[in-house]
Amino acid sequence: MPAPAPIRISKSKFVAGIQCLRRLYFQVHQPELAQEAEDEQEARLEQGQEVGILAQGRFPGGVLVGFETRIDEALANTASLMADSSVPAIFEAAFQYSNVLVRVDILQRRPGNRWRLIEVKSSVDVKPYHLFDLAIQHYVLSACGVDVSSACLMHLNRDYRYDGKQHALAALFTIRNQTGQVKKIGADVPRLLKAQRKVLAQSAAPDIRPGPQCTDPYPCEFFGHCNPEPPEHHISFLPRLSSKKHQALIDLGVTIINKIPEDFPLTEHQARMRAVVTTGQTWISDALREELSELKYPLFFMDFESIYPAIPRFAGMWPYSQIPFQWSVHRQSTNSSDLEHFEFLAGDELDPRPKFIESLCAVLGKRGQIVVYNGSFESQRLSELADRSPEYGERIKGIRGRLWDLLPFIRRNVYHPEFRGSFSIKTVLPALVPNMTYEGMDVADGNEAGLTWEQITRGKLEPAERQRLKAGLLAYCRQDTLAMVKILERLRDSRMKRGHG
Repeated sequence: MPAPAPIRISKSKFVAGIQCLRRLYFQVHQPELAQEAEDEQEARLEQGQEVGILAQGRFPGGVLVGFETRIDEALANTASLMADSSVPAIFEAAFQYSNVLVRVDILQRRPGNRWRLIEVKSSVDVKPYHLFDLAIQHYVLSACGVDVSSACLMHLNRDYRYDGKQHALAALFTIRNQTGQVKKIGADVPRLLKAQRKVLAQSAAPDIRPGPQCTDPYPCEFFGHCNPEPPEHHISFLPRLSSKKHQALIDLGVTIINKIPEDFPLTEHQARMRAVVTTGQTWISDALREELSELKYPLFFMDFESIYPAIPRFAGMWPYSQIPFQWSVHRQSTNSSDLEHFEFLAGDELDPRPKFIESLCAVLGKRGQIVVYNGSFESQRLSELADRSPEYGERIKGIRGRLWDLLPFIRRNVYHPEFRGSFSIKTVLPALVPNMTYEGMDVADGNEAGLTWEQITRGKLEPAERQRLKAGLLAYCRQDTLAMVKILERLRDSRMKRGHG
């Protein structure tokens, strides 16, 4: 019986193995265990591809080695292009050594038949884990006889400002020489590859306990397999529980919050959570009523939605700067159910910021507190809008001064058994207002809202689908502001007393 063909290790699999050998094993032998990629993950991949294509524009005359060809053809095409001195750069050049395959983002020809190896990243700086990408490429190219003059990372420049006309690629991207560090890591590459091959030759996945590597530096696609949903009130729900204390509880045989011994050291918030889980009663602080009395009508309940594209889209933007495209406001004149609702949603590819702030200022007026949830987000967006539209500077300053943040108020004054360690409005709302939930909505979170808006403004949609997505977006943002109204109504309820829910 012939021996099985040796397993080929690609650049991406090598990097996966650096993060976790168990992840590498599953990628090769049990890929069916992976969670289905979410829309957000796919969007990040598409964004990375968009950045990569734009980066190629920095090297006019460069030639692409297509991914649609077979590996042997890609290797042959790469060799042919390298032999052609008229080709200044090669994109996605293919190299293989000892069953390790790499594709190089950009291979730039240098004098004396030398080559500059460039790895493109959509980040705005160099991350330590990026160097392993470069190191495996440098290792393979050097073994193949390629004279690598330097190994560089090319990433987006956080100081770049788009003029709104045409991207200046030399300014948009920064190229940083990492040769010294890459060579240091490179000395360890043979050992790392040997360890990876040893794991891949096993009949079962290595026994590696879940830990930080499950999400750092990338969320693992096998997270759900290695981290099954914990039972209700598991100790992992305790806020800011250190790994040392977590392990100490495990050593005591304690996995459920209400089983934690009274003498076990916990923070104030952790101890409060233990008490609530044990009694099943909502905790309400003595200060809640007094703090609520400080709110004066009229009240405006406000929420923004935004996206942050890697490549700046409008004048004055920088990589990953925010584009606010939607707002919702509920206005409450008195302590009653009488509400007015106002909303804005940009519907085309034009810069939404001018209409966004103009319409918002018209609705908010100049008096009345503005209730937000995690107000630093709205405050920062307003500050950026003031920089962009100085004619609204004073009005925006006044709006920022009127913000009242419901999130820290909840953290200080309320804890419900169903919070499960989270103060997200998606968790707080159904716990305090059981007849309201985000479940079943066409758009159910902020990331989904951004992706939906991208579809509306940049996708080729039939009118009916466009209207359906628009309705979903409006309903979601409206739900966010109505949720704050209902949460405050619940907290004002005379039945909401300390120690009861």
